Amino acid sequence: MSKKVTKAVIPAAGFGTRFLPVTKSVCKEMLPIVDKPTIQYIVEEAVAAGIRDILIVTGKSKKILEDYFDSAPELESLLEREGKEEFLQICRSTEKLANIHYIRQSHATGFADAILLAQTFTGGDPFAILLGDDIIYTPKGERAGIGQLIDVYAETGKPAVAVMEVSDADIPKYANIKGTQTGDHTVSIEQIVEKPAVCEKFSNRAVIGRYVVESDIYDIIRTTPPSQSGEVYFTDALGALAKQDRLVGCLFTGKRYDAGNKLEYLEANIEYALRDPSLGDGMRSYIKSLAKKLENRE
Repeated sequence: MSKKVTKAVIPAAGFGTRFLPVTKSVCKEMLPIVDKPTIQYIVEEAVAAGIRDILIVTGKSKKILEDYFDSAPELESLLEREGKEEFLQICRSTEKLANIHYIRQSHATGFADAILLAQTFTGGDPFAILLGDDIIYTPKGERAGIGQLIDVYAETGKPAVAVMEVSDADIPKYANIKGTQTGDHTVSIEQIVEKPAVCEKFSNRAVIGRYVVESDIYDIIRTTPPSQSGEVYFTDALGALAKQDRLVGCLFTGKRYDAGNKLEYLEANIEYALRDPSLGDGMRSYIKSLAKKLENRE
């Protein structure tokens, strides 16, 4: 029987170059979707799946992440004095989301290296990994994105990765899998390769930034040969699991946004605003009005 997954790791040490120039001084994980930074959506997804202990792997100039999930005594005192109870509770809610820990990745040596830094935190337990570029929306009442992978891990006893269908144009952006569908939402993965050319693809199924792995992943990463650039790819470590018939793809339900892509980031802002009870009607009216103006110009 598989151990329960109670810990999560969020790698957040990247430079966010796709969002320059703003990421010169504001880390990409703090860019807002409506009124919350992207990192909060990731943490909330983990919490919704029953995870309370979370390690965020940070880098230089990322202290803002630690400050965000910490208390803000001066702001809280001001809100108390002014009787702004609603805003006070919003402010305090971030520090109560989960037990959040931090470790710094001193050098930008990649995703796999960031995961190695989590070994003391996770110990011998299985754990979830959530990448901050991927936001997964699931309607209220449905299982959170990473929760679906945890369920697959519990059912199969095998590490799991999130899988979605992508177009040929997007094949070179993702890890690509070869596998056999074994259930409505599961795929037994035989091979996995990092960002192939379209002509070399196995399928149109790609892995996105959600994983559930076991503690042996650390030894696998350490024994995985580096790429030509000298970086060990996490995908290659997953490939070792696939060769052992120990890797399952989860065809998750929900909508995924690439928050590191400018267009999808904007789409996420619009769609989350439309779902917000206090903003939805106004946003719909604005979009309809804007569409009419654009039609008239044509």
